[in-house]
Amino acid sequence: MSLAIARALSIFGHPMLVLPLAAISLAVLRGQRVLALWMVPGFAVFAALVMGYSRWQVRRGRWAHVDASHTHERGTLNRFLLVMLLVSALFALWLVPARELSVGLALSAAMVATAMATARWCKLSLHMAFAVFAAVLLGVVSWPAGLAALAFAGAVAWSRLRLRRHVPRDLVAGAITGAVAGVALPLLARGVA
Repeated sequence: MSLAIARALSIFGHPMLVLPLAAISLAVLRGQRVLALWMVPGFAVFAALVMGYSRWQVRRGRWAHVDASHTHERGTLNRFLLVMLLVSALFALWLVPARELSVGLALSAAMVATAMATARWCKLSLHMAFAVFAAVLLGVVSWPAGLAALAFAGAVAWSRLRLRRHVPRDLVAGAITGAVAGVALPLLARGVA
């Protein structure tokens, strides 16, 4: 039973769900409903491209599974994500008047780059990085939402340990990375706007 719960938490805590939901929630909480509506198809296209890329790697026989569990698979996926996030950040900077979205995407790219740079020493948990990033961002707008998101991040951490995807060091590295990005976003967005 606990393994099934851990799998469900890991799926619902996936960065491809956590970041879009946090960004859309932030826009709604700030009364930016039109921006939130535009983000939905944008994030859907992003997710479709990443899933398509992952499936393509499996079909080519380069990956064993779309979750990119092996070290060489993660490296390939992270390089792809880094490029996609940087392109998305530039596109958002060009298209969206609210600079927070482009800065948030750029910081997401920075978190992926951090995972790549630290891969020799740890398997930085991007699940934790994005869950904590979302919690900090939501906490700035609504402390109850931030606390709920932080509790969810704790549940995601438990799930990643239970599924043996990470060791505590990986989760701490991810949490620190996400917290730094969350604190940096409002500071950088003010400087960019």
